[in-house]
Amino acid sequence: MSLDADLIVDRRRMRRKLTFWRVIAIAVIVLAIAGAVALTNNRTGLMGGKNYIARVTIQGLIRGDQHRVEQLDRLGRSTTARAVIVHVDSPGGTTSGSEQLLDSLMRLKAQKPLVVVVDSLAASGGYVAAIAADHIVAQQTSLVGSIGVLFQYPNMADLLDKIGVKIEAVKSSPLKASPSGYEPTSPEVRAALESVVKDSYDWFKGVVQDHRHLNDGQLAAVDDGRVFTGRQAVDLKLIDELGDEKAAIAWLAKEKSVDDKLPVRDYELQGRWSDLPFLHAAAAAALDAAGFTALARRIGEWGAVAAVERFNLDGLLALWHPAGSN
Repeated sequence: MSLDADLIVDRRRMRRKLTFWRVIAIAVIVLAIAGAVALTNNRTGLMGGKNYIARVTIQGLIRGDQHRVEQLDRLGRSTTARAVIVHVDSPGGTTSGSEQLLDSLMRLKAQKPLVVVVDSLAASGGYVAAIAADHIVAQQTSLVGSIGVLFQYPNMADLLDKIGVKIEAVKSSPLKASPSGYEPTSPEVRAALESVVKDSYDWFKGVVQDHRHLNDGQLAAVDDGRVFTGRQAVDLKLIDELGDEKAAIAWLAKEKSVDDKLPVRDYELQGRWSDLPFLHAAAAAALDAAGFTALARRIGEWGAVAAVERFNLDGLLALWHPAGSN
């Protein structure tokens, strides 16, 4: 009996300890979320009333993002952000997402002096975003350009034929729901796609020519889809100056009378829970340690969405060197 009583006491003690550590883990998660929110608020210029220069970063694949539109519009209404420096490091993305970002940055430029700094890459849709600026700065070895669009889609017709699978469809017209990955691309479908690509390509060239003030000869020298180094791009008028963020600040001071002593603060465009991967990892680890293994696994899976995103870019793209093409 004494042994049974000791065993019961030990089990109760272990349960109390487990409960304690679960409470601690949940408290850590809450504090992490609160800290992230505070950090985001600080980065978006909500904390403090002093003037500053906002630093916006555009990275990775560009897709349509209404949250980003709202954040940039909000920055335009800020009374303390005296100018904006946009760092671009992107191979592009969808044409519609790039156009949306261009329009947002154009509205922002109408309210604040805006300079783009090309870090490693501003190609295709990334370059579309860059040309919204009053002034474009790039390092000597940065890559810019890739003026052009493509329409890509998977075609599994040969594979399905080999395994004996045939997809049947009844269409109102031959071009409805085309192209299809389940059947060979007909000449009519290909011609229709080429028309769409050409029209979007003409739009891309027109935007570059208007924003960079190029004549027809200057445009023809850069519109064949190639990328150029910063050193080449400055001679081709794709950018304005070689340098980094310091060069951007100096230009703002000289041309826009922005105080070059103002602090430069990050203005975070992705302040949502789904866009904070470090919190995914922290929360998953804490929940796993507390015994909530299933929930920890689910949160970890949410963080994998960004990795899968690059494989989900069907359709009309303004993208240089698509991921996975190497």
